Amino acid sequence: MNDSVEIDANELTRSLSEIAGRSQQLVADFLSRQQSGEQVSMDDALHMSKLFTDLYTRLMSDPVQLAQAHMAFWQDYMTLMQNSTLRMMGVDSDPVRPADDRDKRFAHDSWDDNPFFDFVKQSYLLTADYLHSTVDRAEGLDDKTRRKIDFYTRQFVSATSPSNFLATNPEVLELTVKTRGQNLIDGLNKLLEDLERGNGRLKIRQTHPEAFEVGKDLAITPGKVVYRNELMELIQYSPQTEEVARRPLLFVPPWINKYYILDLKPKNSFVKWLVDQGFTVFVISWCNPSAELAEKQFEDYMHQGPLAALDAVEQIVGERDVNMIGYCLGGTLLASTLAWMADKGVEGVHSATFLTTLLDFESPGELEVFIDEEQLETLERQMNEKGFLAGPQMAATMSSLRSNDLIWSFFVNNYLKGEDPFPFDLLFWNQDATNMPARMHAFYLRNMYLENKLREPGGIQLDGVDIDLSKVKVPNYFVSAKEDHIAPWHACYTGAKLLGGRGRFVLGGSGHIAGVINPPEKQKYGYWTNSRRPKDPEAWLANAEQHEGSWWLDWVDWLKPKRGGSVPAREPGGGVLKPLADAPGQYVKESHDGR
Repeated sequence: MNDSVEIDANELTRSLSEIAGRSQQLVADFLSRQQSGEQVSMDDALHMSKLFTDLYTRLMSDPVQLAQAHMAFWQDYMTLMQNSTLRMMGVDSDPVRPADDRDKRFAHDSWDDNPFFDFVKQSYLLTADYLHSTVDRAEGLDDKTRRKIDFYTRQFVSATSPSNFLATNPEVLELTVKTRGQNLIDGLNKLLEDLERGNGRLKIRQTHPEAFEVGKDLAITPGKVVYRNELMELIQYSPQTEEVARRPLLFVPPWINKYYILDLKPKNSFVKWLVDQGFTVFVISWCNPSAELAEKQFEDYMHQGPLAALDAVEQIVGERDVNMIGYCLGGTLLASTLAWMADKGVEGVHSATFLTTLLDFESPGELEVFIDEEQLETLERQMNEKGFLAGPQMAATMSSLRSNDLIWSFFVNNYLKGEDPFPFDLLFWNQDATNMPARMHAFYLRNMYLENKLREPGGIQLDGVDIDLSKVKVPNYFVSAKEDHIAPWHACYTGAKLLGGRGRFVLGGSGHIAGVINPPEKQKYGYWTNSRRPKDPEAWLANAEQHEGSWWLDWVDWLKPKRGGSVPAREPGGGVLKPLADAPGQYVKESHDGR
């Protein structure tokens, strides 16, 4: 952003001319895609239309209650009008609907100090409350439909916040006056750049795409790729202690994102911390699949993922005896693999740790909004056409779950203020999206999310084996996060009880990522423990003990008797498998066009 008040007229003309030319090209490209059939699907709009038609029908079935709600709203609104008039006359009055102190959209002083913006803010908040309460009061809706309508209502309410518009955002207006509109020119340029990056769809930057480089700024813990197949590379990290635990650690991360969430910067790298604790650490780095891998199944990820990794680790360390960790979808795969191994009589896993992992999908959180028969058929049709679910499409879905934080805050910052987003490693990883092979992802969504078959003994079959989670007898450690909106902790708790082995459940603070990547040095969030495992998760929490700091320390204490003693430090490959490349390898850097 240019801090100078004076703006060169010739420079402004050149900027506007360049913007006009790029805008014309974007329109031409969009029309070309429309003619070639690459157009925006109407399926989502039709689905929402049906939901709100159902809501309208339910509301009209009780017109008296609806009229009462209207009257209550207008009474509050008239009170707001009266209070605002008094404020404009210099008389103090209490707000009818104050903003939450945690709501960053209204943090600027003018939202409270200026009577006009205070009126705009309260009008919006009153209307938002009215819309949400109307959905809540509608009778005759089943719970799932109500949650869907509530979700889309929240999306609409978030999108229409006055903070998202130039004319009703005092902070943006102040900046526009200060820069004589340069912020809007800069913002329009950024908008066009993001439309170009998204091939006509707005791909909002959460951080600058060149702010970090994988292998240089992130994922820099020393190690080697010691094994590779078409679905994954296996990384073994170099030891930093003279002796290490005999049993190595093997991570199975989700393939919805790239593995380096476990190895961001050195100060918040889970991998580096474990290496420094004296563990031999292996991590699976999944490929970013193109259409060539469209036919890969869930069981292919099992065989070419954790099972292939176990074989490679056995060759390197000389025995098949490891402690395994699965994160999110990687944990779902790990549990399924352990059940397959138990049925086959295959040994080699001493313990299993599950990080924010769903095994029971009865209440999977807000993602269920996108999973029903109609929407899944539409998604399967789209994936069959491309061979995969595009990573940006998945990333946009995830961002919509926290739209104020992950969409609209960046919309205001990038396009209205014209500023670059802050270089944040976690958000860089978040926008480094990966594709999902069509067959695998359809199996996962249908059998887990839609039909919840994994919890049923024999509900799903992998490579001829009826999967029964109760056959998994190895000791297990479950970590969930109290504010997790992707894998709600209540659902994680219920799923943990499906395993047959002796288990420990720990609840961390914060959400799906920050609750897991929580280095002890930061002393953040805390965690809860309870040696008892009642059926009701709220009963577990009511009697749980709260601890300061990170759950990592509790987990390492749990792992101590499972280390298997100590052995001299192992170099990557162990002299048996020749290292193929330096960490982080090549798969983590793959990027395939999401169109």
